[in-house]
Amino acid sequence: MLLPHPDRDRSPLRIALTGANGGYGRTFLAQLACTPEILPAVLVDPDTAGVQAMLRDLGLADRATVAETAEHTAQIVAEGGIALVAGIEAIAWDALDVLVEACGKVPHGSAYAASALENDTHVVMVSKEVDTVVGAALHARAQASGLSYLPGDGDQPANLLRLLDWVAAVGLDVVAIGKAGEYDLLFDPATGVVTQAGETIDAPALRELLELGEDPRGTLAARADVVAPLKRAAAADSCEMTVVAMRTGTIADVESMHYPVARIDELADIYAAREHGGILATDGAVDVFSALRLPGEASFAGGVFAVVRTGDPATWEILRGKGHVISRDGRYACIYWPYHYMGVETPLTVHAAVDRRPAPTPHASTVLAARAVRDLAAGTELAVRGHHHEIDGVAPVMLDAAADATAYYLLDGARLLRDVPAGDLIRESDVDGIDLLARDLHREGRTLTTTHRGVTR
Repeated sequence: MLLPHPDRDRSPLRIALTGANGGYGRTFLAQLACTPEILPAVLVDPDTAGVQAMLRDLGLADRATVAETAEHTAQIVAEGGIALVAGIEAIAWDALDVLVEACGKVPHGSAYAASALENDTHVVMVSKEVDTVVGAALHARAQASGLSYLPGDGDQPANLLRLLDWVAAVGLDVVAIGKAGEYDLLFDPATGVVTQAGETIDAPALRELLELGEDPRGTLAARADVVAPLKRAAAADSCEMTVVAMRTGTIADVESMHYPVARIDELADIYAAREHGGILATDGAVDVFSALRLPGEASFAGGVFAVVRTGDPATWEILRGKGHVISRDGRYACIYWPYHYMGVETPLTVHAAVDRRPAPTPHASTVLAARAVRDLAAGTELAVRGHHHEIDGVAPVMLDAAADATAYYLLDGARLLRDVPAGDLIRESDVDGIDLLARDLHREGRTLTTTHRGVTR
């Protein structure tokens, strides 16, 4: 049974979706069958044949036509069809209400979003990589034009911001916020094996480390040593948390984040101040943890959390009794949503964009930068590769925007002009080949005045 909702009664909204042939694109397009007020008018992807094949699976292929010009696209949309286009040149902006940007590439995504705003089209930004580089500038441009620029629901950044809206509305004092890494650590005590994303290691020592004990930081260090052969940190995690930090004024407690190996019921104890046995030196930190679970236990992969200070002890003991995650000393509580549903949730943001609903403003208070992890020679080609957004020889770090460093994702396709020793940050002047539009938007965003923790820049 499909329940009625007022959004089903609104006038049709025509959207363009970039990166249409990705996994996100499919989940979003599939969901639009249940939200008929949102029309997939223009699908943008260089692989138009792949998009056609996906549309056949979804039962939409008979409505789809490849268009090579904006005029042809406009005609297809006017006739109620779906235009498949390979690039920006064939987008007919006058036929659209909202751009859903999901291509994941900074040069292309920056160009799509900037062009949309120039053509009176709202932007839902799913490409978190793009947002970390140009989000502050694009949001300011959208505001100046009476348009929306919003991170897309269905991924951890927007979901965490939605959770924080609830936390702020009820008046809770935030200590730390964050998310789980993409893949849980599944430990089977019977075999002593840990599995993460299909990779397994022998880790029998975890049997004795399933409880935090009297020395939580020592336990966390021991767990990290046991699972050290597994790659748990990813640039994509730092990217997502930068999106949130830009909109909340939170900062990373350490530049590469802590990544504690943690069970869900421990989060309120772990993300506590150091003087209370936790790991935090900074109040209001953003972080990522590796969720440790046993067979049969629910997953936290895709989830988000907020650790808050408690108030009246009796109130929070009542809540502990109802199964909520409260620290052992009663000082902290963890509120969490253990999910995200990708494109299934994004219709929420499309409606919010058209309705011009208030949303947190991104400021260039944090920059996701790049630090060399080994000596890099002049002439080295830098490229973001793979699902985890790795740049060989470089680590992503979350820094105060005053740092003399350029944005991590601006380095994709760039070449080093000088030798960069291990430990150095990579600056804009160290490279050439940076996309000029993205560079200019990034500079624009970093020059906007912002107040961060009482300091105006």
